[in-house]
Amino acid sequence: MANWLEHSVQMEVDAPIELVWQLWSDLEQMPRWMKWIDSVKVLEDDPELSRWKLASGSLEFTWLSRITKLISQQIIQWESVDGLPNRGAVRFYDRQEKSIVRLTIAYNVPGWLGLLMDNLFLGRVVESTIQADLERFREYINKLQAP
Repeated sequence: MANWLEHSVQMEVDAPIELVWQLWSDLEQMPRWMKWIDSVKVLEDDPELSRWKLASGSLEFTWLSRITKLISQQIIQWESVDGLPNRGAVRFYDRQEKSIVRLTIAYNVPGWLGLLMDNLFLGRVVESTIQADLERFREYINKLQAP
């Protein structure tokens, strides 16, 4: 038995949408600002597929993800096709010289993990982590733009 949990966070960044899009659409760069993402490798023979590795403490998960919707400077949507069941989207909103990034992640909690951890506790940990990921992204993009 498993449960789907979903979390959404958003943040405004002081950067034009073109730069924000350029960084997020290069999936292999995500470990630079996403704490739990250890690695992302886009498959050479099918760039819509990517192999992900999540590592946090003693927990480690991998999955193969497929891009299900891609609209330049608007949305990257995905779902896993094997491994850790998850899906989500990153949405981008142009605010002239600023941008808003909205990250939504949904994941299927394995039954054994649900027995180990209270879903509410797990949800708070995940949400605070992805909020911190967006804060790290904002810091990363600010350093890139620094003179």
